[in-house]
Amino acid sequence: MTLITKAPRGTLDKLPSDTLKCRVIEENALNTAVAYGYREIRTPVFEHTELFKRSVGDTTDIVQKEMYTFDDKKGRSLTLKPEGTACVARAAIENGLFNEALPLKLCYITNCYRYEAPQSGRYREFSQFGAEVYGADTPLCDVELIALAHNIFEKLGIPANAYTIEINSIGCPECRRLYQDALKKYYEGFKDKLCGDCHERLERNPMRLLDCKNPHCGEFKSNAPVILDYNCSSCAEFFTGVKAGLDALSIPYKVNARIVRGLDYYTNTVFEFIYRDSSKSTDESFGLVFGAGGRYNGLIKELGGSDTAASGFALGIERLTTVIDKTGVFPLPQKPDIYIATIGERAAIFALKTAQELRRREPSIWAECDIVGRSVKAQMRFADKIGARFSMVIGDNELDNGTAVLKNMATKENKEIDLSNIDSFIG
Repeated sequence: MTLITKAPRGTLDKLPSDTLKCRVIEENALNTAVAYGYREIRTPVFEHTELFKRSVGDTTDIVQKEMYTFDDKKGRSLTLKPEGTACVARAAIENGLFNEALPLKLCYITNCYRYEAPQSGRYREFSQFGAEVYGADTPLCDVELIALAHNIFEKLGIPANAYTIEINSIGCPECRRLYQDALKKYYEGFKDKLCGDCHERLERNPMRLLDCKNPHCGEFKSNAPVILDYNCSSCAEFFTGVKAGLDALSIPYKVNARIVRGLDYYTNTVFEFIYRDSSKSTDESFGLVFGAGGRYNGLIKELGGSDTAASGFALGIERLTTVIDKTGVFPLPQKPDIYIATIGERAAIFALKTAQELRRREPSIWAECDIVGRSVKAQMRFADKIGARFSMVIGDNELDNGTAVLKNMATKENKEIDLSNIDSFIG
């Protein structure tokens, strides 16, 4: 038999063992966010293309190269979301959420789509957990966001020394205008050595030069001007407040003046969470960015809302899974609590009704019984194969006597139980 097709390049089948890990991450992130006052929001998988051109920026690689854009049947240009922030901002404006008490704290889990070259930890379809705050224009807001992410990692069992929190300030629009001019002047001296994309970036948005993934272009970054040298006094003071807040919470961080992020809506604070596998390389230029964020005070106004401060971050679920596989402790795969083996039709119906009652309990009991018609010997082999914690065999004799033997599959200990007492079925 020949498979007619395979999964599209850059996509990932998440098998049951993978989805368990994803669910642990997602539930942990959502539950932790609730403790910080966040409420979950869900937005459509596709939006009008203009949303991303206005928010992400039409000079970014995402808009120019990576978006999945198509026309619908009425010729309207739509795009599968490449990131979540713009969608949440649009939804908050459209649905009047800024009329509620501020700050407005929202979180989400969503799939995103980017046409990138697939590699380890990078897929064309990926999922994110995101957190956004609107209406708080203080360093403490940014500190609390970083603390939220730090708390999530802690609860997932990721050691603090396995990753670094790297922060920077890219200033206000005026700071960036001066910095862009300095970058352009610097890179003009290497213009004939830059890749084709960077030639365009040099003219349209010089800060994107620092995001180039071409190793050859990367050689020029080390001596390039530093954004912190161009921050005005107000932006410098804001960044000092962020550092002071992180120090107060004893959250370790590193200032990395080369972080600019790949989206145009960022202002002031930007940060990344980076895992580095010391067994593979000691070079700090190599690392897996599994989360990032920052402040974007101009985004809401750019999208047609009022002038509202905003800040947030997103964590890559697939990349977090990779980090936790290497450093954290995931729960063991889920296994059935009990398998009820049966002999005869009466027993099969009794087992089906009993399993249904156990499954409806709170919390639910994972109960299994035979629905294939196997022999009792085959049923017990199956119970062992799926790793059931307890098992029992029920036939006419057990039903007539009202008792059965419950077996602990790990210790092999047997215990007689009362079939009329459902609580006795769970050991």
